[in-house]
Amino acid sequence: MAGSLTNGNPPTMRRLPLPALPTTRRIVAAWPAAVAGTIALSLAGEGAAHAAPPTPPLSSLPTAPLKVLPVLTSLTSAVTYTVQPGDTVWGIARANGLDVASVQAANGLGPDSVIRPGQVLVLGGAPAAPSAPTPVPAPVPAAVTHEVQPGDTISAIASANGVSLDAVLSANGLTRASIIYPGDVLQIPSGAPAAAPAAAAAVTAPGLDAEQSDNARLIIRIGRELGVSDHGIRIALGTAMQESWLRNLDWGDRDSLGLFQQRPSMGWGTPEQIRDPDRATRVFYGGPSDPNGFTTRGLLDIPGWEQMPYADAAQAVQISAYPDRYAQWEQPATTWLAVLG
Repeated sequence: MAGSLTNGNPPTMRRLPLPALPTTRRIVAAWPAAVAGTIALSLAGEGAAHAAPPTPPLSSLPTAPLKVLPVLTSLTSAVTYTVQPGDTVWGIARANGLDVASVQAANGLGPDSVIRPGQVLVLGGAPAAPSAPTPVPAPVPAAVTHEVQPGDTISAIASANGVSLDAVLSANGLTRASIIYPGDVLQIPSGAPAAAPAAAAAVTAPGLDAEQSDNARLIIRIGRELGVSDHGIRIALGTAMQESWLRNLDWGDRDSLGLFQQRPSMGWGTPEQIRDPDRATRVFYGGPSDPNGFTTRGLLDIPGWEQMPYADAAQAVQISAYPDRYAQWEQPATTWLAVLG
Protein backbone atom coordinates (compact mmCIF):
# COMPACT_ATOMS: atom_id res chain seq x y z
CA MET A 1 0.00 0.00 0.00
CA ALA A 2 1.43 3.38 -0.96
CA GLY A 3 2.88 5.23 2.07
CA SER A 4 3.27 2.11 4.46
CA LEU A 5 6.31 1.83 6.80
CA THR A 6 9.05 -0.86 6.62
CA ASN A 7 10.79 -1.70 9.92
CA GLY A 8 9.25 1.42 11.34
CA ASN A 9 11.13 3.57 8.87
CA PRO A 10 9.60 5.58 6.08
CA PRO A 11 10.01 4.10 2.61
CA THR A 12 12.84 5.29 0.45
CA MET A 13 11.66 7.77 -2.19
CA ARG A 14 13.28 8.12 -5.62
CA ARG A 15 13.14 11.38 -7.57
CA LEU A 16 12.41 10.67 -11.21
CA PRO A 17 13.96 12.99 -13.79
CA LEU A 18 11.48 15.30 -15.46
CA PRO A 19 11.28 15.17 -19.26
CA ALA A 20 12.50 18.23 -21.08
CA LEU A 21 9.74 20.69 -21.80
CA PRO A 22 9.08 21.43 -25.46
CA THR A 23 10.11 24.80 -26.74
CA THR A 24 7.09 26.98 -27.38
CA ARG A 25 6.80 28.97 -30.53
CA ARG A 26 4.65 32.04 -30.84
CA ILE A 27 2.68 32.14 -34.05
CA VAL A 28 1.57 35.44 -35.43
CA ALA A 29 -1.74 35.14 -37.20
CA ALA A 30 -2.34 37.17 -40.31
CA TRP A 31 -5.91 38.46 -40.50
CA PRO A 32 -7.69 38.80 -43.76
CA ALA A 33 -8.67 42.37 -44.21
CA ALA A 34 -10.54 45.25 -45.77
CA VAL A 35 -10.32 48.98 -46.57
CA ALA A 36 -11.07 50.93 -43.44
CA GLY A 37 -13.74 53.42 -43.86
CA THR A 38 -14.46 54.84 -40.49
CA ILE A 39 -13.57 58.19 -39.15
CA ALA A 40 -14.80 59.74 -35.94
CA LEU A 41 -14.66 63.50 -35.97
CA SER A 42 -14.52 66.06 -33.07
CA LEU A 43 -15.91 69.51 -33.58
CA ALA A 44 -14.73 72.85 -32.35
CA GLY A 45 -16.92 75.94 -32.70
CA GLU A 46 -20.45 76.78 -33.77
CA GLY A 47 -22.02 75.13 -36.81
CA ALA A 48 -19.39 72.37 -36.94
CA ALA A 49 -20.35 69.83 -39.54
CA HIS A 50 -18.54 66.73 -38.50
CA ALA A 51 -16.35 64.69 -36.19
CA ALA A 52 -12.61 64.22 -35.54
CA PRO A 53 -10.62 63.05 -38.59
CA PRO A 54 -8.62 59.80 -38.71
CA THR A 55 -4.95 59.30 -37.79
CA PRO A 56 -2.37 58.62 -39.01
CA PRO A 57 -2.80 60.06 -42.55
CA LEU A 58 -2.12 58.00 -45.62
CA SER A 59 0.89 58.80 -47.69
CA SER A 60 0.22 61.19 -50.56
CA LEU A 61 -0.90 59.79 -53.85
CA PRO A 62 0.78 60.73 -57.15
CA THR A 63 -0.68 63.21 -59.59
CA ALA A 64 -1.05 60.45 -62.21
CA PRO A 65 -2.02 56.76 -61.98
CA LEU A 66 0.86 54.66 -60.75
CA LYS A 67 2.67 52.16 -62.93
CA VAL A 68 2.00 48.64 -61.66
CA LEU A 69 5.05 47.16 -59.97
CA PRO A 70 6.10 43.52 -60.57
CA VAL A 71 4.52 41.03 -58.21
CA LEU A 72 7.05 39.76 -55.68
CA THR A 73 7.37 35.99 -55.97
CA SER A 74 9.17 35.23 -52.72
CA LEU A 75 10.95 36.65 -49.70
CA THR A 76 13.28 34.88 -47.33
CA SER A 77 11.10 35.67 -44.32
CA ALA A 78 7.56 36.86 -43.75
CA VAL A 79 7.00 40.57 -43.02
CA THR A 80 3.76 41.67 -41.41
CA TYR A 81 2.03 45.01 -40.95
CA THR A 82 -0.67 45.92 -38.42
CA VAL A 83 -3.44 47.98 -40.04
CA GLN A 84 -3.81 51.50 -38.63
CA PRO A 85 -6.93 53.71 -38.80
CA GLY A 86 -7.22 55.19 -42.27
CA ASP A 87 -5.02 52.58 -44.01
CA THR A 88 -5.93 51.11 -47.38
CA VAL A 89 -4.41 48.11 -49.15
CA TRP A 90 -3.23 50.47 -51.88
CA GLY A 91 -1.50 52.82 -49.44
CA ILE A 92 0.14 49.98 -47.47
CA ALA A 93 1.40 48.34 -50.66
CA ARG A 94 2.85 51.58 -52.01
CA ALA A 95 4.55 52.49 -48.72
CA ASN A 96 6.31 49.11 -48.71
CA GLY A 97 7.34 49.07 -52.37
CA LEU A 98 4.75 46.43 -53.31
CA ASP A 99 1.83 46.36 -55.70
CA VAL A 100 -1.75 45.86 -54.59
CA ALA A 101 -2.08 42.47 -56.32
CA SER A 102 0.81 40.93 -54.34
CA VAL A 103 -0.58 42.14 -50.99
CA GLN A 104 -4.07 40.90 -51.87
CA ALA A 105 -2.71 37.51 -52.98
CA ALA A 106 -0.58 37.09 -49.85
CA ASN A 107 -3.60 37.71 -47.62
CA GLY A 108 -6.40 36.05 -49.60
CA LEU A 109 -8.11 39.37 -50.33
CA GLY A 110 -10.30 40.33 -53.26
CA PRO A 111 -10.81 43.72 -54.95
CA ASP A 112 -13.78 44.51 -52.69
CA SER A 113 -12.26 43.24 -49.43
CA VAL A 114 -12.17 45.63 -46.49
CA ILE A 115 -9.35 45.89 -43.94
CA ARG A 116 -9.85 47.09 -40.39
CA PRO A 117 -7.54 48.65 -37.77
CA GLY A 118 -5.69 46.02 -35.73
CA GLN A 119 -5.66 43.37 -38.46
CA VAL A 120 -2.28 42.00 -39.53
CA LEU A 121 -1.35 41.84 -43.20
CA VAL A 122 1.44 39.69 -44.62
CA LEU A 123 3.66 41.88 -46.81
CA GLY A 124 6.27 39.26 -47.71
CA GLY A 125 6.78 35.52 -47.86
CA ALA A 126 4.86 32.92 -49.79
CA PRO A 127 1.30 33.74 -50.91
CA ALA A 128 -1.73 31.93 -49.55
CA ALA A 129 -1.53 29.18 -52.20
CA PRO A 130 2.22 28.69 -52.84
CA SER A 131 1.75 25.46 -54.75
CA ALA A 132 -0.19 27.18 -57.51
CA PRO A 133 1.99 29.20 -59.91
CA THR A 134 1.07 32.86 -60.23
CA PRO A 135 -0.50 33.39 -63.65
CA VAL A 136 1.34 35.81 -65.85
CA PRO A 137 -1.04 38.52 -67.09
CA ALA A 138 -1.30 39.13 -70.78
CA PRO A 139 0.57 42.20 -72.02
CA VAL A 140 -1.55 45.33 -71.68
CA PRO A 141 -1.36 47.96 -74.40
CA ALA A 142 0.18 51.25 -73.31
CA ALA A 143 -2.45 53.61 -71.87
CA VAL A 144 -3.41 56.51 -74.11
CA THR A 145 -4.82 59.69 -72.59
CA HIS A 146 -6.00 63.01 -73.98
CA GLU A 147 -5.94 66.30 -72.07
CA VAL A 148 -9.04 68.28 -72.97
CA GLN A 149 -8.33 71.55 -74.79
CA PRO A 150 -10.69 74.53 -75.18
CA GLY A 151 -13.26 73.68 -77.88
CA ASP A 152 -12.82 69.88 -77.58
CA THR A 153 -15.83 67.59 -77.63
CA ILE A 154 -15.95 63.93 -76.66
CA SER A 155 -17.09 62.89 -80.12
CA ALA A 156 -14.26 64.82 -81.78
CA ILE A 157 -11.70 63.27 -79.41
CA ALA A 158 -13.07 59.79 -80.12
CA SER A 159 -12.98 60.36 -83.89
CA ALA A 160 -9.40 61.70 -83.79
CA ASN A 161 -8.25 58.58 -81.96
CA GLY A 162 -10.11 56.11 -84.16
CA VAL A 163 -12.48 54.83 -81.48
CA SER A 164 -16.21 55.11 -80.98
CA LEU A 165 -17.90 57.76 -78.85
CA ASP A 166 -19.44 55.05 -76.66
CA ALA A 167 -16.01 53.52 -76.07
CA VAL A 168 -14.62 56.81 -74.77
CA LEU A 169 -17.69 57.40 -72.61
CA SER A 170 -17.47 53.90 -71.16
CA ALA A 171 -13.73 54.12 -70.49
CA ASN A 172 -14.21 57.31 -68.49
CA GLY A 173 -17.48 56.58 -66.69
CA LEU A 174 -19.30 59.27 -68.67
CA THR A 175 -22.70 59.53 -70.33
CA ARG A 176 -23.84 61.49 -73.38
CA ALA A 177 -25.02 64.20 -71.00
CA SER A 178 -21.60 64.56 -69.35
CA ILE A 179 -19.61 67.78 -69.72
CA ILE A 180 -15.83 67.92 -70.15
CA TYR A 181 -13.65 70.90 -69.28
CA PRO A 182 -10.21 72.08 -70.41
CA GLY A 183 -7.56 70.34 -68.36
CA ASP A 184 -9.59 67.15 -67.87
CA VAL A 185 -7.71 63.98 -68.79
CA LEU A 186 -9.64 61.33 -70.74
CA GLN A 187 -8.64 57.69 -71.06
CA ILE A 188 -8.61 56.63 -74.72
CA PRO A 189 -9.43 52.90 -74.98
CA SER A 190 -8.02 50.46 -77.50
CA GLY A 191 -9.74 50.34 -80.86
CA ALA A 192 -10.60 46.66 -80.33
CA PRO A 193 -14.33 46.37 -79.40
CA ALA A 194 -13.64 43.54 -76.95
CA ALA A 195 -11.47 45.80 -74.79
CA ALA A 196 -14.26 48.29 -74.02
CA PRO A 197 -16.05 46.30 -71.25
CA ALA A 198 -12.78 45.64 -69.39
CA ALA A 199 -11.83 49.32 -69.57
CA ALA A 200 -15.22 50.38 -68.19
CA ALA A 201 -15.00 47.93 -65.29
CA ALA A 202 -11.52 49.17 -64.37
CA VAL A 203 -12.44 52.85 -63.90
CA THR A 204 -11.62 53.34 -60.23
CA ALA A 205 -9.27 56.04 -59.01
CA PRO A 206 -5.89 55.15 -57.47
CA GLY A 207 -6.32 54.34 -53.79
CA LEU A 208 -10.12 54.15 -54.01
CA ASP A 209 -12.37 51.10 -54.20
CA ALA A 210 -15.60 50.92 -56.22
CA GLU A 211 -17.77 52.49 -53.50
CA GLN A 212 -15.37 55.37 -52.91
CA SER A 213 -14.97 55.97 -56.65
CA ASP A 214 -18.76 56.10 -57.11
CA ASN A 215 -19.07 58.70 -54.35
CA ALA A 216 -16.20 60.69 -55.85
CA ARG A 217 -17.97 60.66 -59.25
CA LEU A 218 -21.13 61.99 -57.58
CA ILE A 219 -19.22 64.86 -55.96
CA ILE A 220 -17.57 65.68 -59.30
CA ARG A 221 -20.84 65.46 -61.24
CA ILE A 222 -22.72 67.77 -58.86
CA GLY A 223 -19.80 70.20 -58.83
CA ARG A 224 -19.87 70.36 -62.63
CA GLU A 225 -23.65 70.81 -62.58
CA LEU A 226 -23.35 73.76 -60.17
CA GLY A 227 -20.52 75.36 -62.15
CA VAL A 228 -17.94 74.83 -59.41
CA SER A 229 -14.31 75.18 -60.49
CA ASP A 230 -11.88 72.26 -60.43
CA HIS A 231 -10.30 73.81 -57.32
CA GLY A 232 -13.65 73.70 -55.55
CA ILE A 233 -14.32 70.11 -56.63
CA ARG A 234 -10.89 69.06 -55.36
CA ILE A 235 -11.71 70.69 -52.00
CA ALA A 236 -15.00 68.75 -51.83
CA LEU A 237 -13.27 65.45 -52.69
CA GLY A 238 -10.55 65.92 -50.08
CA THR A 239 -13.05 67.03 -47.44
CA ALA A 240 -15.21 63.94 -47.96
CA MET A 241 -12.11 61.71 -47.85
CA GLN A 242 -10.97 63.26 -44.57
CA GLU A 243 -14.42 63.17 -42.99
CA SER A 244 -15.72 59.74 -44.03
CA TRP A 245 -13.16 58.07 -46.32
CA LEU A 246 -15.61 58.85 -49.14
CA ARG A 247 -18.19 56.52 -47.62
CA ASN A 248 -21.80 57.37 -46.73
CA LEU A 249 -21.43 56.54 -43.05
CA ASP A 250 -24.45 55.97 -40.82
CA TRP A 251 -22.47 56.95 -37.72
CA GLY A 252 -19.91 59.44 -36.50
CA ASP A 253 -18.81 61.57 -33.56
CA ARG A 254 -21.88 62.74 -31.65
CA ASP A 255 -24.62 62.97 -34.32
CA SER A 256 -22.34 63.35 -37.38
CA LEU A 257 -23.45 61.39 -40.44
CA GLY A 258 -22.84 60.86 -44.13
CA LEU A 259 -20.15 61.74 -46.65
CA PHE A 260 -19.28 65.08 -45.03
CA GLN A 261 -20.15 64.10 -41.43
CA GLN A 262 -22.76 66.84 -41.19
CA ARG A 263 -24.74 67.17 -37.96
CA PRO A 264 -28.54 67.35 -37.67
CA SER A 265 -28.18 69.23 -34.39
CA MET A 266 -26.28 72.00 -36.20
CA GLY A 267 -28.97 72.52 -38.84
CA TRP A 268 -27.42 70.56 -41.72
CA GLY A 269 -30.63 68.57 -42.23
CA THR A 270 -32.48 65.59 -40.83
CA PRO A 271 -30.54 62.33 -40.46
CA GLU A 272 -32.30 61.02 -43.57
CA GLN A 273 -31.40 64.15 -45.56
CA ILE A 274 -27.77 64.08 -44.47
CA ARG A 275 -27.55 60.40 -45.43
CA ASP A 276 -28.65 61.32 -48.97
CA PRO A 277 -25.24 61.69 -50.70
CA ASP A 278 -26.64 63.91 -53.46
CA ARG A 279 -28.24 66.37 -51.03
CA ALA A 280 -25.29 66.31 -48.61
CA THR A 281 -22.94 67.20 -51.47
CA ARG A 282 -25.13 70.11 -52.60
CA VAL A 283 -25.25 71.38 -49.01
CA PHE A 284 -21.43 71.23 -48.81
CA TYR A 285 -21.10 73.29 -52.01
CA GLY A 286 -23.87 75.68 -50.86
CA GLY A 287 -24.49 78.73 -53.02
CA PRO A 288 -27.81 79.83 -54.53
CA SER A 289 -29.10 76.26 -54.94
CA ASP A 290 -28.23 75.12 -51.40
CA PRO A 291 -31.09 72.85 -50.18
CA ASN A 292 -30.59 74.38 -46.69
CA GLY A 293 -30.99 77.93 -47.95
CA PHE A 294 -29.24 80.25 -45.50
CA THR A 295 -29.38 77.84 -42.55
CA THR A 296 -25.84 76.57 -43.20
CA ARG A 297 -22.87 77.99 -45.08
CA GLY A 298 -21.31 75.99 -47.93
CA LEU A 299 -18.08 76.47 -49.86
CA LEU A 300 -19.60 78.86 -52.41
CA ASP A 301 -20.86 81.04 -49.55
CA ILE A 302 -17.35 81.66 -48.18
CA PRO A 303 -16.08 85.08 -49.35
CA GLY A 304 -12.80 84.71 -51.27
CA TRP A 305 -12.67 80.91 -50.98
CA GLU A 306 -11.05 80.58 -54.43
CA GLN A 307 -7.97 82.45 -53.16
CA MET A 308 -7.74 80.48 -49.89
CA PRO A 309 -5.23 77.67 -49.37
CA TYR A 310 -6.80 74.26 -49.89
CA ALA A 311 -7.08 73.31 -46.20
CA ASP A 312 -8.32 76.76 -45.14
CA ALA A 313 -11.23 76.63 -47.60
CA ALA A 314 -12.27 73.17 -46.37
CA GLN A 315 -11.99 74.29 -42.75
CA ALA A 316 -14.15 77.36 -43.39
CA VAL A 317 -17.05 75.01 -44.17
CA GLN A 318 -16.35 72.13 -41.79
CA ILE A 319 -15.01 73.97 -38.71
CA SER A 320 -12.90 70.97 -37.73
CA ALA A 321 -10.89 70.44 -34.56
CA TYR A 322 -8.06 69.29 -36.87
CA PRO A 323 -7.95 71.87 -39.68
CA ASP A 324 -4.45 70.97 -40.89
CA ARG A 325 -5.45 67.43 -41.92
CA TYR A 326 -7.33 68.49 -45.03
CA ALA A 327 -4.11 69.53 -46.79
CA GLN A 328 -2.91 65.93 -47.20
CA TRP A 329 -5.70 65.23 -49.70
CA GLU A 330 -5.04 68.04 -52.19
CA GLN A 331 -2.68 66.01 -54.38
CA PRO A 332 -4.74 62.77 -54.26
CA ALA A 333 -7.91 64.75 -55.07
CA THR A 334 -6.17 66.14 -58.14
CA THR A 335 -5.53 62.58 -59.34
CA TRP A 336 -9.08 61.44 -58.57
CA LEU A 337 -10.52 64.35 -60.50
CA ALA A 338 -8.27 63.63 -63.49
CA VAL A 339 -9.27 59.94 -63.55
CA LEU A 340 -12.96 60.19 -62.67
CA GLY A 341 -13.92 63.68 -63.79
